[in-house]
Amino acid sequence: MPQEMLPRITSRTALFLDFDGTLVEIAPRPDAVIIPSTLTSTLAALYGQLDGALALVSGRRLLDLDGFLAPLQLPVAVEHGAQRRNAQGQMISAPATDLRHVLAAADNLLLQHPALKLEHKNLALSLHYRHAPELEALCLQVMQAAVAKSSGLQLMQGKCVIDLKLSGFSKGTAIAAFMAEAPFAGRVPVFAGDDVTDEDGFEEVQRMGGHAVKVGAGPTSALHRCAGVPAMAAWLQSALVPSLASRAESLPS
Repeated sequence: MPQEMLPRITSRTALFLDFDGTLVEIAPRPDAVIIPSTLTSTLAALYGQLDGALALVSGRRLLDLDGFLAPLQLPVAVEHGAQRRNAQGQMISAPATDLRHVLAAADNLLLQHPALKLEHKNLALSLHYRHAPELEALCLQVMQAAVAKSSGLQLMQGKCVIDLKLSGFSKGTAIAAFMAEAPFAGRVPVFAGDDVTDEDGFEEVQRMGGHAVKVGAGPTSALHRCAGVPAMAAWLQSALVPSLASRAESLPS
């Protein structure tokens, strides 16, 4: 879709952004992402321009996102909505649930197949099979069985990853929570993401009369599409007022 067909980011926008596959290219390992040189300064400039109505909405851990974007600390929803840091810096977290069955199943898979990678988060797990795509069916079967023995967990399959997250929480619920609070309330929500795990968020912002942007290929409920991470970066840069755009280009990331 041509760049000019993407929704405009205006002074009345509440902007929500996924991280992996949207702001940064997906890496072979979760800890190996390369942060584009102007990403942090662009986000900081947009955050100021939108009076703080910008949040990251990701399956990552909070520690990961803060580390990648340091010293910038934005409002964030992490672990698919199970934890949020609101605009005032307050942390809101879902109650912990028992991860023993899914953790044991994942650990057993890793013992048999070292090419797999496990992310043990605060309230969730992610099992990555990017280096062993032939194990997709096995990973899915084993983790589905483990979730069936657990209470309060939901399985979601993304790009070469199986996410085990808390039931009742999603990127959609996180966006809805932000939209009930200042400075997001009363604005038009816009959410950009790249994966099936972002679909709940797409549906929520469109239900609210906002705009959803799918980054990359694949079926989606989003009514807008962006070609990839570079096009997303260009769209965000295009929203900056001229003085902030030049500053974002000159500031260190």
